[in-house]
Amino acid sequence: MRLMNKVAVITGAARGIGRETALLFAREGAKVAVCDFDAEAGILTANDIVASGGEAIFCQVNVAELAQVETMVNTVLEKFGRIDILVNNAGITRDGFLTKMSPENWEAVISVNLTGVFNCAKAVAPQMMNQGGGRIINTSSVVGVYGNMGQTNYAATKAGVIGLTKSWAKEFGPKGITVNAVAPGFIVTDMTAKVPEKVLDLMKQKTPLGRLGEPRDIANAYLFLASDEASYVNGIVLSVDGGLVL
Repeated sequence: MRLMNKVAVITGAARGIGRETALLFAREGAKVAVCDFDAEAGILTANDIVASGGEAIFCQVNVAELAQVETMVNTVLEKFGRIDILVNNAGITRDGFLTKMSPENWEAVISVNLTGVFNCAKAVAPQMMNQGGGRIINTSSVVGVYGNMGQTNYAATKAGVIGLTKSWAKEFGPKGITVNAVAPGFIVTDMTAKVPEKVLDLMKQKTPLGRLGEPRDIANAYLFLASDEASYVNGIVLSVDGGLVL
C-alpha cells in the first residue's frame, strides 16, 4: 500500500494507461480523482474502483480549458481535502505530414497535450506548496525525445513536456514537490490501435524485448515516481519503451 491515504488526480483516466493507473493507485491505497472528457468511460473507471473497495470520484474536464481544470481541482479538494499526486496523462493525436497538417489539428494537439499539462500543474501546484510537498508526473513520449515522421504536432508537445518537467523540477523542488516525466514507447491502447499493423510489427522487431508495451508497464512507472521510494528523484525523463531507443 505505497500510496495509503494519498490523493491522486489522474487526467485521461477513463481508458488505457490512465485507467490502468487509476486502478493501480487505488489498489495501493490512494484516493483517486478520475479525470477525463469521456464521462461514460470515466464514471465506469471510478465505479470499478469503488466496487473494489477503493475511494474514487469522477471529474469531467477538458484540460485545455483552465476554468474547467480549476473547477476540477476545487471539486477534488472539497471531496478529499488535499492533492498529493498529479498525473498529467491526458493526450490526443492528430497525425499527418507537415505539408498536409491543418492548423486546426496542430492547435488541437497543442491545446490538450501541452497547454493541458500547463493548466493542471498551474492549478494544483499552489495547493501542493501549501501542503509542503507533492508529486507531479508528466507524460512525454519517445517521440518527444527522438521525433517521428507524421507527428510534428505530437512530437512538439511531448518535447515541450520535457522542457516543462525540467523547469518545474527546479522551481518546485525547494518546495518539496518533485516533477518527473515518463516517456512511453509504443503501448497497446486505443491510440496505437490507429497505427497500421505493419508499423506496429516493425516496432516489435526493433524492440529488444520483442513486444509492445502494456498499460500496466506505464502505470507501474507512474506508481514508482508517485511513491515515497522516489522521494529523491526529480527532473528525470524515465523511458519505458522496452529498449526501443538505446
